[in-house]
Amino acid sequence: MFETIARRTLLAFGVAAGLSAAMPAQAQPAYPTRPVKVVVPFGAGGVADITIRIVSEKLSEKLGQRFIVENMPGAGGITAARAALSGEPDGYTLTMLTNGTAISVPLFANLPFNPVTDFVPISTLGTFDFLFVVNANSSFKTLEDLLQQAKAKPGSLNVATVAVGSSQHLSSVLFKAESGADMVHVPFRSTPDALVSLLRDDSHLLIDSQAAVKSGLEGKQVRAIASSGPNRSAAMPDVPTVRESGIEGFDVTSWNALFAPKGTPQPIIDTLNKALQDILKADDVKARLLDLGIEARSETPAELSQRLRSDIEKWRAVIEKAGIPKQ
Repeated sequence: MFETIARRTLLAFGVAAGLSAAMPAQAQPAYPTRPVKVVVPFGAGGVADITIRIVSEKLSEKLGQRFIVENMPGAGGITAARAALSGEPDGYTLTMLTNGTAISVPLFANLPFNPVTDFVPISTLGTFDFLFVVNANSSFKTLEDLLQQAKAKPGSLNVATVAVGSSQHLSSVLFKAESGADMVHVPFRSTPDALVSLLRDDSHLLIDSQAAVKSGLEGKQVRAIASSGPNRSAAMPDVPTVRESGIEGFDVTSWNALFAPKGTPQPIIDTLNKALQDILKADDVKARLLDLGIEARSETPAELSQRLRSDIEKWRAVIEKAGIPKQ
């Protein structure tokens, strides 16, 4: 009888221990259980802002909690990064990083955050090219036409972009370096200012995103003669790439992506990545983003990490070769 009682006691302890060990995993609440803040390093109404709002709306529907976009523009994404890193790494504060973040690493002398070590990647949201645009009345019908004059008359042509150190500016630096074209860079505070310069024939080429020059394209005031990616953009399939125009290896592909502060639990990263994979495959989301010139794209965290690291080194080389001073 004593052995039977002892056996039952040990069995009871074993079952209790098994239940106790299982309880923490079972007690973990599903994510998310409350609203999630997404910090964006750009002002409202821009391409990045519209992109994240489209995606956040779908995340809210899919995961059952609101994903609230908070705009915090500032040089190098510093303000947004600080805000995202100030809270607990619990999945309830996320942030958007972009190819502009990769540029900020070598461009800023004292960037107070490291996107590689301070954040963990979740997924890319979309990629987009820059367009090489001329005045609709320009005699340059192709990029080859423009390059011929740039080489025949060095310094006679102006290329307009927004601010020094921007993705657009560095695209022009890379283009000049790889084509051998001697063109004068003219920076502007905004795309509308650069467009005015192009329409006045003060500038001869403008490099910017499709969304930024959309009104000029639709109003037939400007023409796109090339795109910056390795392949033709699905948004403008009739526009040849810079590569097709004779500049082999030229590739400037901009991107927007979602990251979380370092230390965010892996199950949360996995939940968000899986949700984004599904969302970015949806036809309505792809159509809405393509209207902005953005191709919806999800990636694994590992793929996004490699994209970020690769772009940091790519733009570091461009910045150093061009002698652009650190900001």
